[in-house]
Amino acid sequence: MSDGLSYRDAGVDLEVAERAKEGLKSLVASTRDANTLSELGAFGGLYAVPSEVEAPVLVSSADGVGTKLKVAFAAGRHDTVGQCLVNHCVNDILVQGARPLFFLDYLATGDMDEDVVQEIVRGVATACKQNACALLGGETAEMPGFYPDGEYDLAGFVVGVVERERILDGSRIRDGDVLVGLASTGLHTNGYTLARKIVFDVMGLDVADELPGTGRSVADELLAVHRSYLSVLKEPLDTDVVHGLAHVTGGGIPGNLPRVLPAGLGAVVERDSWEVPAVFSALQAAGSVATPEMDRVFNMGVGMIAVVAPDAGTVVTKAAASHGVDAWVIGSVEKGSGVTYR
Repeated sequence: MSDGLSYRDAGVDLEVAERAKEGLKSLVASTRDANTLSELGAFGGLYAVPSEVEAPVLVSSADGVGTKLKVAFAAGRHDTVGQCLVNHCVNDILVQGARPLFFLDYLATGDMDEDVVQEIVRGVATACKQNACALLGGETAEMPGFYPDGEYDLAGFVVGVVERERILDGSRIRDGDVLVGLASTGLHTNGYTLARKIVFDVMGLDVADELPGTGRSVADELLAVHRSYLSVLKEPLDTDVVHGLAHVTGGGIPGNLPRVLPAGLGAVVERDSWEVPAVFSALQAAGSVATPEMDRVFNMGVGMIAVVAPDAGTVVTKAAASHGVDAWVIGSVEKGSGVTYR
């Protein structure tokens, strides 16, 4: 009598999956801190709210990496997407004044490649350590037939904390406040569907080819790590200089800056106040993309905007410079609504 079907016959090798998870234990352990109360393998992650926070408010966010993953697949390079995931989520809660406490990741693939899984999670762990954030746990799912060979999906979930009285909600923003733009490292994790169409279909480039005007390969430029602004903004936030923050993601400046502005206030952005990185100029020229479309799809070189009092712009620009990040006063808050460019 022959043996019946096994999970391996159906496409899931439990031994490979177990080896992959074992290999992640040291990466997860490297992000532990004094408030981490559980080990990898528990059904749920345990984390103590820091005792020094008097009136803690938890802030959470979830996101993915989007079709930037398609570039990673094509390049066979998986070391940056995990960092992008963590940093994007950290920035999202930073705009409300929160510092990250812990992070959870979700990685789903059709065929478990131990080396690829290690590379991705190593990136997640690296960014968690850089952001003083514990990688508390996650899920690695193998689902044959659900994803094409060599592809996967990646999502993450962050929880942070802020003192109730220090929540940034935009209520302190006033007419006349200035906008300080902090430089991005490129596309970050948004606009990749349009960027890929231009680069691969219109320009006919491969990931190893140079992206015109950038001096870098397509892979190097499009897989650059999404920058975290936590270290740059820590001191300005601690000293109450910041009235509001906007993480410039999908929707660009016009779609994200108004989210933090009080009713009755809009913003004027000066186009000539910063130099748009070459990658955006290359994409616009090759794709004949209208400027308003560029503005609402891409960050155009500004990954975070801090809204501060008129005399406090240099506080943020100096803090950025001390961390090797370019920053510029790019405009101001005025009565009205939305974003106006001039």
